[in-house]
Amino acid sequence: MKMRLIALSSLIFLMIIGCKENAAENVVEEGEADTPLSEQTNEAEKLYSIFPKGEKGPDKNFTGNAYNYTMLMPDSTYTTVVGNVYFEPGARSNWHTHPGGQILVITDGVGYHQIEGKPVETIRKGDVVKCPPETKHWHGASAETGLQQIYIVPNTEKGIVNWMEAVTEEQYPK
Repeated sequence: MKMRLIALSSLIFLMIIGCKENAAENVVEEGEADTPLSEQTNEAEKLYSIFPKGEKGPDKNFTGNAYNYTMLMPDSTYTTVVGNVYFEPGARSNWHTHPGGQILVITDGVGYHQIEGKPVETIRKGDVVKCPPETKHWHGASAETGLQQIYIVPNTEKGIVNWMEAVTEEQYPK
């Protein structure tokens, strides 16, 4: 009985160690979802991502490089789009609105969010931002650090996004 308990304890210990090693491989540098930390040469600010980097957003809608990975497309039951956006340092969206609103969950990094007519807000890992329906706003990374965010766009039967003009250098915090 004692031998079985020792063997079981050893097996559990090895499983825990293996899980910790796998978790360390999931640490990525600023959106490089497929590159383990051990293979990265730049030791600058690291961001954690559990999703692939995704497709580069079109230049007509973003300043700098932003990458979108869609996780959930709307259907007749769940009229919601969910995805992840990785903004490289300095990257940001154009001004835009969402007919059904938008929720942002900041999963890593530092960035900015602004609703038209209000001051720019700094956003960080752990912040949740609500963008009311039809409210003109923008969001993106700080100049020094990238930003990872999950976006949730509900009520897609009303529309998804209406893109507008770029955020000017004067509007973007320095």
